[in-house]
Amino acid sequence: MSLSVGIVGLPNVGKSTLFNALTRKGAETANYPFCTIDPSVGVVTVPDERLGQLSAFSKSQKTIPAIVEFVDIAGLVKGASEGEGLGNQFLANIRETNAIGEVVRIFEDNEIIHVGGKIDPLGDVEVINLELVLADLQTITKRMENLGRDVKRGDKAAIKEHGALTRIRAALETGELASSVVLDPEEQKFVKQCNLLTAKPFLYILNKKAGAKNLDELNDERFQKLTEFFKKRGDHYVVVDAKIEEELNEFDGAERKSFAQELGVKGDGIDELIVAAYDLLLLMTYFTTGEDESRAWTVHRGATAPEAGMAIHTDFKEKFIRAEVINWKTLLDAGSYAAARENGLVRTEGKEYVVKDGDVIEFKI
Repeated sequence: MSLSVGIVGLPNVGKSTLFNALTRKGAETANYPFCTIDPSVGVVTVPDERLGQLSAFSKSQKTIPAIVEFVDIAGLVKGASEGEGLGNQFLANIRETNAIGEVVRIFEDNEIIHVGGKIDPLGDVEVINLELVLADLQTITKRMENLGRDVKRGDKAAIKEHGALTRIRAALETGELASSVVLDPEEQKFVKQCNLLTAKPFLYILNKKAGAKNLDELNDERFQKLTEFFKKRGDHYVVVDAKIEEELNEFDGAERKSFAQELGVKGDGIDELIVAAYDLLLLMTYFTTGEDESRAWTVHRGATAPEAGMAIHTDFKEKFIRAEVINWKTLLDAGSYAAARENGLVRTEGKEYVVKDGDVIEFKI
């Protein structure tokens, strides 16, 4: 399953630095706008301790984690929807991703310029979101014009789609995102074809900087307004220090932990970000394990066993007979597959079974 998160934001807020920290891939970084001209793509593993334990349990020769793809997209500016700052090109790049990770600067540092001339995180969010809203308005207007003839002749599907787009357009015209409009399943299918930017899930990544004036640490009024905005809308956000996380990539194991402690870094901001992005996309993980390999498979929450099997091979859905299922922790506690089977812990499930996060599955086809 190919899943991607587009990293967007104003120029000079730390997008490429964050991308480097995420992927250990050296995208060019510099203290001026539009450093990143072409999007960089990095495949990032989803941290999951369960997979390592299963691999050790099975003495697997290979361990293959779940992944999320991050796309580093050059900075948007006011007027991007009208083509400013190479805006049309960048908006097209965002359109290809599954979700949007919006980087917002929450630190003051006179050494690093801000395209707006001041640090105003909520204002930055409003600028970026407005450009995405304006781009979606253009998309919807064009689509509604194309539907006009079919609506006039009474085509039911066209009338249904036109009605959904009309409601979304009304929301966009007030500055709301397309995702704020409640749609029924049929309407969702129609709207999905438009690939609207603001219909995608958003994760706000609040970037701070060691040694600078960080608004969260100062409990600054600007930070309070920002988090109140997120809370009101039910938005998800994480706080990271992209530069520190990038520097930590030079270390591994105990050395990394020691350096992080010296810098006063608590937890692992990047791991938290990756997991948050994974959750944002409403994904979960099931496992297969054996001597050859232990592997984490990515599926959408609510997937049935045949649907989950498609992550391994598309034939699994059509040829599915049954699945043998056990929770990963239950399997480890049993000591072996044989013991788990003897104690009736391995269940046989059919086509209607809804896979749960942490299931270990053996498919029978």
